[in-house]
Amino acid sequence: MTRTRVISALLLAALLVSCAPAATPTPAGPRTLRIMTHDSFDISAETVAAFEEAHNAHVVILKSGDAGLMLSQAMLSVGNPLADVLYGVDNTLMSRALEADIFEPYESPLLVQIPDSLELDPDHRLLPVDYGDVCLNYDKGWFAARGLEPPATLEDLTLPAYEGLTVVENPASSSPGLAFMLATIGHFGPDWLDYWAELRSNDVLVTEGWEDAYWGQFTYASDGDRPVVVSYASSPPVEVYFSGEDFDEAPTGVVVADGSCFRQVEFVGILRGTANRDLAEAWIDFMLDITFQEDIPLNMFVFPANENAALPDVFARFAVIPQQPASVAPAEIEANRETWVEQWTETVLR
Repeated sequence: MTRTRVISALLLAALLVSCAPAATPTPAGPRTLRIMTHDSFDISAETVAAFEEAHNAHVVILKSGDAGLMLSQAMLSVGNPLADVLYGVDNTLMSRALEADIFEPYESPLLVQIPDSLELDPDHRLLPVDYGDVCLNYDKGWFAARGLEPPATLEDLTLPAYEGLTVVENPASSSPGLAFMLATIGHFGPDWLDYWAELRSNDVLVTEGWEDAYWGQFTYASDGDRPVVVSYASSPPVEVYFSGEDFDEAPTGVVVADGSCFRQVEFVGILRGTANRDLAEAWIDFMLDITFQEDIPLNMFVFPANENAALPDVFARFAVIPQQPASVAPAEIEANRETWVEQWTETVLR
């Protein structure tokens, strides 16, 4: 073949290639996003699927024990995280989490829909997702049958009329127990241990956890003999929801006097070192947006942080939200938690 024919053949081949239809690129498979959370995390499969479809992602939920154990695991893997996002640190553990420097800041645009009172980290390393108030609950029927007014304040529990009526959880082993102890610290200040000494004298019962107290001792939910229990402000609508009955009012009540409850706020953050920063940001935006927020109450039985999220009817009708919960700064909790628990133990159990 002559040199001219070779060149002509090459030009023809190039022309054919340029005129051929472009190959269709193979779609990329879904990226995996790992969410580390505590064992109480629960959200509907439909909600997770909505995120996966919108972002071509596969979400893996890594349940990692209670909130304290979860945080410890995240701290041990700082810089080389086990997940991309961590959800479930609350304001009792917040300072410990921030001091460990395990989160990357992210100021979600959805924060404009979150009340300032729930945004406790000005650097946006931890963003509020939901909240729940730990309060005294009481059995309305039990008190009505005996012609006794239910307690209205923390102080009422120390009165002779309420002797032997209250069950609480141990703050060393129970999250609501710790929260209620913090409520008494915020409410009574330096005299909080005197209050607990009075409760002990008035025959307060202590259990290791919420289930033991509520399902084992509380008169409304068990064969127990304690009509007052430390639980949540959301417990009355939950009782109505699971009963399947049509109540005019919830069968249990909540003590919501100023300073009688402690508000637990749960946060989400991007773990430092994630290889999926953009997808992690998208997940946080999704958690703070309406679809996820409106799925929270009937799955995790707490309140959504987004003030535009509509509450389910049973919450709207029967939930009571304290207007002035007790306040203890996260840094103060972190600095004193162990000492306070030891002081409580010495006063109440020994």
